[in-house]
Amino acid sequence: MKALMILGSIIGFLIGTGFGLAAGSSWSTCLWRACAAALAAAVLVRWWGRIWINNLRDSLDHRSNSRPGTTPETKPAAKI
Repeated sequence: MKALMILGSIIGFLIGTGFGLAAGSSWSTCLWRACAAALAAAVLVRWWGRIWINNLRDSLDHRSNSRPGTTPETKPAAKI
């Protein structure tokens, strides 16, 4: 989870800096916007990561709790 938050904050900081410089803002304003964007991106990535990991665990639990000895039925590939 830490790695996702760090990645999100780095991406948010770079996006905030890029938009700040593109808008022609002063360095102090650009730095403020980059820090705010880093915080927002880190929180969003943390939220998304929790949802992703919870769904992954549910999927693995569902797979391990399925009936033993059965495999999902698949249709044979269509002949061309």
